[in-house]
Amino acid sequence: MIMKKSDVLFLIGAGLFFSPFFLSETLYQGYLTFNSNHPLVMSFVKFGILATLGEIIGLRIRSGNYLQKGFGILPRAVVWGVLGLTIKLSFVIFATGMPVFMEKMGVNGAGNAMLEALSLKKVLVAFGISSTLNLFYAPVMMTMHRITDTHIINNGGQLSALIKPIDFAGIFSGMDWYTQWHFVFKKTIPFFWIPAHTVTFLLPADFRVLFAAVLGIVLGILLAIASLQKR
Repeated sequence: MIMKKSDVLFLIGAGLFFSPFFLSETLYQGYLTFNSNHPLVMSFVKFGILATLGEIIGLRIRSGNYLQKGFGILPRAVVWGVLGLTIKLSFVIFATGMPVFMEKMGVNGAGNAMLEALSLKKVLVAFGISSTLNLFYAPVMMTMHRITDTHIINNGGQLSALIKPIDFAGIFSGMDWYTQWHFVFKKTIPFFWIPAHTVTFLLPADFRVLFAAVLGIVLGILLAIASLQKR
């Protein structure tokens, strides 16, 4: 992929958007406070911005452009925001339940391992959380994401797509299940998402959703690669 003027402008724009959080201690502390007090709101915002950014980069990889008629950046951002809420929910459920399960399976201290300093046991528990999360929740979320993307495209990328009924049966039956299974599920989950989210659960709780949202950028790139595999 040859770098174009639009790539330079995109990088500059992204840098200007995010730089205040790194340059201003006041703004950074304000972010931390708001994130702590309103975790669901911030989950919506983080995924709405960062995961959509990943889709835009994916569009650039597939088509050579950051913008395309009918792509639907705004409805995609809203959908990603809602998915971000479910991701936050899944993090809470699996990060709470898996250590308890591991305790019952004989891993002594698994329940408190995530509160301790980095250790082999903490890595093991984080790996367990990530594995169950990605094996049970991720395939459903990824499939739902594909369905909503198709629905948005079928409605010309308009915001009205958000209030129109989704043809689940039609979209579901027309999906490229070969690529969904052989690439998205079979390759990205064991070789990328489980290791990546093991790192996620080694981070302090306040930074897990942010890191996961950053990984949403990677998801956009992976989905773009998956679409190219069909060609």
